[in-house]
Amino acid sequence: MASRFLAAACHVSSITLSAAKTTEKCISFINQAAKNSADLVVFPESYIPAFPVWSAIQAPTQNHVFFERMAKESIYIDGEEMHAIRDTAKQTGTVVSVGISEKVRYSTATMFNSNIIISSDGEILVHHRKLMPTFFEKLTWSPGDGHGLRVANTRFGKIGALICGENTNPLARYALMAQGEQVHISTWPAVWPTVVPSGNHGSRPRYDNVAANKTRAAAHCFENKCFGILCAGHLDEAALEVMSSLTEKPGYMHHGLTQAPHAVTCFLDPTGAALPGHIIDPESGERTEKKDLCVEEGILYAELDLEKCVEGKQYHDVVGGYQRLDVFNLKIDRTRRKPATFARKLTTGF
Repeated sequence: MASRFLAAACHVSSITLSAAKTTEKCISFINQAAKNSADLVVFPESYIPAFPVWSAIQAPTQNHVFFERMAKESIYIDGEEMHAIRDTAKQTGTVVSVGISEKVRYSTATMFNSNIIISSDGEILVHHRKLMPTFFEKLTWSPGDGHGLRVANTRFGKIGALICGENTNPLARYALMAQGEQVHISTWPAVWPTVVPSGNHGSRPRYDNVAANKTRAAAHCFENKCFGILCAGHLDEAALEVMSSLTEKPGYMHHGLTQAPHAVTCFLDPTGAALPGHIIDPESGERTEKKDLCVEEGILYAELDLEKCVEGKQYHDVVGGYQRLDVFNLKIDRTRRKPATFARKLTTGF
């Protein structure tokens, strides 16, 4: 296993509500990162085909067209989009983590907020469905199950991932810690609206998205003594225009999205502190030091040295020497849940 490797976090916008075009963009970014010697390439929450941020801006009664488009453009785990991404991971020799809105073949509109970790051989190592959709996400996605609470054993170490608000769930985080996780991926939407500013005095303060996400990720890194990769989405003008065009009040949608607090893409070390990163100009190849990406699209790179995950375990190994296994006992059910179990009818020969 290589103790040092290069990670790439893609702070990118979906081609909103187009699975095919967003998959093409995903593949182009994997190729770009691989060209720059990245070993691990990470994409944001629900990158394909979009994150349903519209549900935070307007009432459910106004979002039927969005739900229909989301159901149409969400992708199957065994569908052509995933096969194309898996093929690219194999061709480039990279480990890929990608967020998708997953649809299933037993329903016309059941969807899950999923994250997939793919090996450098193109195999799916972890297929995780978000345990509980957060806040307005419940209008789009169903609750997942514990099947995906696993770490991926890769040639670049043990990699785990949780989606957005799951990083607030200490038991979900501990489930990954207890499997020796060395690199923790946390994925996030581009923005997180809690209010639509109107300019009136007395309005609620905006949610501090960057601080909230960094706090959760840093806590996990410190407790687990692992590296953290925060990978958030981006909303470009084309995405804003598509979402605005599907509403009866495009100006209100556009205003709500542009005023919402952005999320950040960055790296953390095993103490929870910021890990220096850099960007690489795709045209000139020029490298520029950069601590994070927030308002601009791009790929942030950082070198991770897994040997740095060891020292902190002297102080707090919360799944080993700093644990009281005689006091605490966590049971995790990793059964993949299905809507029904059909018994096979036995034939007697009569």
